[in-house]
Amino acid sequence: MNAAANANLFSRLFDNLSDPAKTAIETGDGAHISYGDLVKRSGQVANHLVARGVKPGDRVAVQVEKSVEALVLYLAVVRAGAVFLPLNTAYTLNELDYFIGDAEPSLVVCDPAKAEGLRAIAAKVGARIDTLDSHGKGSLTDGAAKASSDFQTVARANDDLAAILYTSGTTGRSKGAMLTHDNLASNSETLVGYWRFTPNDILIHALPIYHTHGLFVASNVTLFARATMIFLNKFDPEQVIGLMARATALMGVPTFYTRLLQNPKLSKDTTKHMRLFVSGSAPLLADTHREWSARTGHAVLERYGMTETNMNTSNPYDGDRVPGAVGFPLPGVSVRVTDPESGTPLKFGDIGMIEVKGPNVFKGYWRMPEKTAAEFREDGFFITGDLGKIDDKGYVHIVGRGKDLVISGGFNVYPKEVESEIDAMPGVVESAVIGVPHADFGEGVTAVVVTDKKTALDEAGVLKALDGRLAKFKMPKRVLFVDDLPRNAMGKVQKNVLRDQYTSLYKK
Repeated sequence: MNAAANANLFSRLFDNLSDPAKTAIETGDGAHISYGDLVKRSGQVANHLVARGVKPGDRVAVQVEKSVEALVLYLAVVRAGAVFLPLNTAYTLNELDYFIGDAEPSLVVCDPAKAEGLRAIAAKVGARIDTLDSHGKGSLTDGAAKASSDFQTVARANDDLAAILYTSGTTGRSKGAMLTHDNLASNSETLVGYWRFTPNDILIHALPIYHTHGLFVASNVTLFARATMIFLNKFDPEQVIGLMARATALMGVPTFYTRLLQNPKLSKDTTKHMRLFVSGSAPLLADTHREWSARTGHAVLERYGMTETNMNTSNPYDGDRVPGAVGFPLPGVSVRVTDPESGTPLKFGDIGMIEVKGPNVFKGYWRMPEKTAAEFREDGFFITGDLGKIDDKGYVHIVGRGKDLVISGGFNVYPKEVESEIDAMPGVVESAVIGVPHADFGEGVTAVVVTDKKTALDEAGVLKALDGRLAKFKMPKRVLFVDDLPRNAMGKVQKNVLRDQYTSLYKK
């Protein structure tokens, strides 16, 4: 394979730089890192990785705080032909023991504070340890500083692994989704075109980079477009609103938008320089979508993706961005809705299992051939586990996870349908509907509700408001009130936590 034919994601990103001096990354404190700098720094880190024994195909596990150096590490791992394995910074040593034991990396990069605890875990699989702190300092950068910036990018094929991301599984053990160089490159290049990214764009990057959204979508799309990202260590609404005066795009999770709406500075004037607001990783409430449009004059562009597939669908750049919908299949991606039991395709408007096929869809689960085989249809469609429908205009709507489906008295209850009714009530901030073991019904439909504290709302009031709006079998058996719903790092409501918490609710 010659250099021109190298399918390595790094080669696709950096081989044809027309302006190496162009700013790729600007930090929150104003430092500028050019595209040429990224090539040099990644070369130094790649040389250091090789010196530490990392070979093509080896996994490099990384649990570090967000920093420019952490992003350079990702680029260097891919450049060296190794497999990048990002791990949520919230994972405990007990959880890391599973991931490292399963992936068997040759190198683990962690915060210096965790190095001691990780040594025994890494030793079990013969992995070495390097450190990198939130300021980009540690043994990794110390070693890289002494290395040459010249590095021949390792030749990779389209189907070779570039990354393994563990799914935030709500049942059973997490599975390692194997993502290839072509999975990542093809999806990012599609999004550049679909979302109209150009070298003139400046993205506010406030997402974590251990996850598909912040690492692959935000970072790769920016770099493929030769645009610039303002790289923030964390999301700060005040800071983000201030940056909108010169930025053009923001990618966020729904929590970003609800928190920005709470800031009185958010207005049509403060957002007038922006062209695009993208939301993903969890459903954006239709009310948030409408409130954002009213306040700013911008319609949030919601899209749908997952760890195993990167992005599958997106609301259009031009055209109606429908509140509560995740848009159309992206170019090259096929989406269908099937009967969960038989796999038979359903007609428009019917709720069923969402299945997808395309160059974005992962290679399979790491060392789980049986699980991989079970998740794919014979014609190559991946069974997402998400329930949804396609309306008569072709928009895809997600109604929940298959495992979140409530079966009460033999009837299927789709939580989103009940939640939408409850969320529309005055004083309700959000709700989560779950199934809890029930002696008579199998599962009792149970609503967990967060209110604004200013509105007097009780269980009887919610049930009265729902009466006549939902079939009797969909009506909650109980309505519980909480201050907040449990969420994971990407803002997704953890219904498994709620199910565990209320598992004895209906026991006599």
